[in-house]
Amino acid sequence: MNVRLNQSIFRKLVLTNFDSKCCITGINVAELLVASHILPWSKSKDNQLNPKNGLALNALHDKAFDRGLITVTEDYRIKISPILLKQKAIESIKRNFIDFDGNELITPKKFSPDIEFLKIHNQECFKS
Repeated sequence: MNVRLNQSIFRKLVLTNFDSKCCITGINVAELLVASHILPWSKSKDNQLNPKNGLALNALHDKAFDRGLITVTEDYRIKISPILLKQKAIESIKRNFIDFDGNELITPKKFSPDIEFLKIHNQECFKS
């Protein structure tokens, strides 16, 4: 029960920080939004509730981020994995991923994603 409560607190902090929008696409449908951890919940106990360890992502981009198919650079730009870039002939991959490559994140209200957390995600998770 405590874990669910903590997840609920984290979700509220992260979504509020990004004005209840996906920080990549701007999608603002709450049912499609996830408070995604930059450093996984299981690997960073000290940062489980830290809003600087969170990105508001839609479900598709959350899954891609967790699987290392997209990341956020240290200058807060979206970077798409070569695995997806090779799929540029598929319209849905182009529209949902490739078209966002190099774009800046939607600016958070208060808590910018921690640059050190992003570095770790880029080094350990991103499939370059």
